[in-house]
Amino acid sequence: MTDVTPGKLVTRGTYQHSLLGIVVTLAGLAALLGLLLPFRAHLSIAIPALVLVVPAVVGTVISGFPAGAVGAVAGFLVYDWFFLPPYNTLTVRSPQNLIALAVYAVVVLIVAQVVAKLRSAREEALRRTEESERLFELSKALIGDLTLSQLLTHIVGTVQSVFTPRWTALVLPDAGHETPGSGEALRVAGTAGQPLTDDDVASVTSGGGKARSLGLVDDTGPRRVSVALVVSHRPVGMLVLQDVQLAERERSLLGTFANQAALAVDRAQLREQALRARLLEEIDRWRRALMGAASHDLRTPLASIKTAVSSLRQADARLGPDDRAELLELIELQSDRLARLLTNLLDMTRIEAGALELRPTVVAFDELVAEAMASLGGIMAPGRIAVDAPPDLPLLHLDHVLMSQVLANVLENAERLSPDDSVIRVGARTAPGSAATRVEISVTDDGPGIGREERERVFEMFSQNGGGGRAGLGLAIAKAFVEAHGGLIWIDPDVARGARVVFTVPCETLVTVPV
Repeated sequence: MTDVTPGKLVTRGTYQHSLLGIVVTLAGLAALLGLLLPFRAHLSIAIPALVLVVPAVVGTVISGFPAGAVGAVAGFLVYDWFFLPPYNTLTVRSPQNLIALAVYAVVVLIVAQVVAKLRSAREEALRRTEESERLFELSKALIGDLTLSQLLTHIVGTVQSVFTPRWTALVLPDAGHETPGSGEALRVAGTAGQPLTDDDVASVTSGGGKARSLGLVDDTGPRRVSVALVVSHRPVGMLVLQDVQLAERERSLLGTFANQAALAVDRAQLREQALRARLLEEIDRWRRALMGAASHDLRTPLASIKTAVSSLRQADARLGPDDRAELLELIELQSDRLARLLTNLLDMTRIEAGALELRPTVVAFDELVAEAMASLGGIMAPGRIAVDAPPDLPLLHLDHVLMSQVLANVLENAERLSPDDSVIRVGARTAPGSAATRVEISVTDDGPGIGREERERVFEMFSQNGGGGRAGLGLAIAKAFVEAHGGLIWIDPDVARGARVVFTVPCETLVTVPV
């Protein structure tokens, strides 16, 4: 198989382009000759000289000065042979005609040179414009919000489109596979152009069987060009271009590209490191929060169960049937509370893992309240709940398992913080301004209330409210479940006594059928 490098393709393309200009020039001369020759006897010697300049100018515009020079020589011969007496010979007898012939040759060459320079200046301007656009595209990536993988793809794609090598590879250090004493282990992080073979990958990531250094740039041969990406004298990567020949101007442009790419890669890597650091901080915060739950929320029911069981096991304890029944009821209630706390922990894990899935069904409001009360077990006596809802309240359209847990969490929080003989009021109404698409549910208690500055924090994990109670996971899970349904949850600021927790849920839209 013949190996055709981009440099050879460029040379061949230039040669074909020059040949095209010469062919167009000669064809134009032939056409003009066929047009002017029948009227030769009626033309002055100046008219053919002016007309025969045109093909040389056209050839120069197409492929540069060489075509213009060919046009000047061919036009000189055509002008002398066909339009200066004696015809059909190169002999010039009249000094006037000799001067005209010399003037024609000088004018054509000067015009061709001027046009060639203008053409070169235009091409240079176009090249500089294209280079500026490419640099601007790369600079946008530097200040943009691309991920590291997106940025690497953008860099190699831009370099490939500008310099058209066989392939472009971007090499980065492989942090997980350092090779002590053998240099920095590398990996190919991005490619463009033709796919790299295994030998290509090995050649750009190692040398002599050892890991290659990012700072090593020795591929200066005609087939490969490598340039290190350096930020503050610290190499962060390396660009490798295969089968490419670069002029001095192109090498300078590649160096500018490399500087921009190095800044962009370094910035993206720093951003990912910052994200990982924030993730670790969040994990640590969750670990501390879970430890707080274990040390506070779980300790109370466990201590109650432990005390009740110890009392029942005392051999010398004289307990009547009522006392034994009361201790057994305490164990049951605290076991139910402990089970709910563990369920809340598991639910919070599902929420953070993004594994929360809604299964909406149609349910009546009183059924939702009954399901929430049933999940609370004996924690709350039925007589402590007062339900107030209009008879025409629309049916709710929601995941009744999740939303009954929301209501149960809010009720449990209210029961824990309000006096034992107080009534907890549960209300519902069509949410104002919702076009009958949402229902507003509220839970009001007579507890110590929640301070203005703490009304947002109570929905965070393990927050401490102003009344000295601990909200735990309950309200945080309630907020997550409500927002998963597209609703809102908040503390009503217009309550004179106690606290009123309000949240919205979706409902069935009532459709009026005309009679």
